[in-house]
Amino acid sequence: MDDRVVTDQATADQRPEERLRSTARRMLDIDQVLALIPVGRTTLFRMERDGRFPPSHWPSPGRRCWFEDEVAAWQDALPTNGKIGRKQRSKSA
Repeated sequence: MDDRVVTDQATADQRPEERLRSTARRMLDIDQVLALIPVGRTTLFRMERDGRFPPSHWPSPGRRCWFEDEVAAWQDALPTNGKIGRKQRSKSA
């Protein structure tokens, strides 16, 4: 049996609010993002501007949010050695 048919039937059997809940993406505000990412506000905005962090979205004027799954994917993509491209200082004698 095709898995798509089972999934489509299960989705058709759900009430509209259950379908919305299963497809909606959770959004995080600035305080929630900063609780997950150990940087300051300015650094976060610079990283976003430079393309080193997922872009924010404006669901309404004055309300900036990030999709939780994009932030999680960004975290998963970080190097495991902890070095993100920091320049090494040259040792002077």
